[in-house]
Amino acid sequence: MNKIHIMNNFWSNISRYPRFFISSLAGLILVILSPFRNLFKIPKLRILVIIFFILFVGILYNVIINMTAL
Repeated sequence: MNKIHIMNNFWSNISRYPRFFISSLAGLILVILSPFRNLFKIPKLRILVIIFFILFVGILYNVIINMTAL
């Protein structure tokens, strides 16, 4: 094998990594969110999930504001 062929192969492999990263990240997000999607199918649990989400965002907001002293 000559050097040019090795470098073309190298750059070809490097160019595939962003696509692999994006597809892996999308798959991970779908796997994490699928249980919450199933919870939204039950009306009583839908209200609890919405309340939990609002509480989570509020607590996270307060923690970040207090950590950065804004």
